Amino acid sequence: MDAAPLLFAPLASRAFGERVAARLGMELAPLEERDYEAGEHKSRPLVSVRGRVVYVLQSLSGDAAGSANDRLCRALFLVAALKDAGATRVTACFPYIAYSRKDRRSKERDPVNSRYIAQLIEAVGTDHVMVMDVHNVAAFENAFRCSVDVLEAAPLLADRIVAEHGGRDITIVSPDFGGAKRAQRVQDLIAGRADTVVDFAVIEKRRDNGEVSGDLVIGPIAGRHAVIVDDLISAGTTLLRAVQACRAAGARSVAAFATHGVFAAGAERLLGPGGPDRLYVTDTLLPTRLAAPAGAADRLVVLPASAMFAEALRRIGTGESVVALREMERRPDRR
Repeated sequence: MDAAPLLFAPLASRAFGERVAARLGMELAPLEERDYEAGEHKSRPLVSVRGRVVYVLQSLSGDAAGSANDRLCRALFLVAALKDAGATRVTACFPYIAYSRKDRRSKERDPVNSRYIAQLIEAVGTDHVMVMDVHNVAAFENAFRCSVDVLEAAPLLADRIVAEHGGRDITIVSPDFGGAKRAQRVQDLIAGRADTVVDFAVIEKRRDNGEVSGDLVIGPIAGRHAVIVDDLISAGTTLLRAVQACRAAGARSVAAFATHGVFAAGAERLLGPGGPDRLYVTDTLLPTRLAAPAGAADRLVVLPASAMFAEALRRIGTGESVVALREMERRPDRR
């Protein structure tokens, strides 16, 4: 009988890994992590991995405890060590993967960092990569030669919106044209779960030398519950602009969702008077860098993504389709 897969999660993502492992009815595999002088480090599996299928789970984000670059390096070294120790197949699970926003050249001699990250991940022997909601799925998948699965957080939001509003009088809003497909997937899911009409709107967005402008709203907003959908929140400038545009268009309420709450400096404005009535993120990144003003903590809702990762890993282990996991959550038609 084949041995059960092993799941490793470095310290920075240990809590998320434990939630995934619990869903799978297993424990995290023991891992030694040792830091040395001048920022050097090593990671060593404390059980034999020879002939085993192995999963490594690490969110590539930066915070006060470590940079995105540090966590990328640790993940790469761990994958390489596992392959050197005889693991037959290693799947790298990155709930959040750094540098995915830089997937094209927008200026002369620009780097394409997402492609460079893919080359690094493949160079250490990674067999398979699994992530959640990247900025541009096609560009991300095309950057890799190994197999890739991109999970979607849309079902998590759809379930929550239906539970809170019953799916009635909802308009799903994309903060720009580039994110329209992502927002429309949420629209489809809510329409299917609530068996009702869900409207869609998009907001004009222009970016010039880092300055964001544009407030034209295309779609029905007045008197409706507007839900803005994006993949990532950094400083929150785009999201705040979208919130203001929806309120100016007469929205009854305005909620906002982003899969990854990076929360750079300035993002605290999202929980101020100009922010959304409710802000949803997933736990691919914990909102440790977002200081909530007094009385505003209940406006931030963290939706757990661990069950989705666990089901995807179970399907990988049994040879089932992860693509089917995504497709079964969608409606074939749009109301």
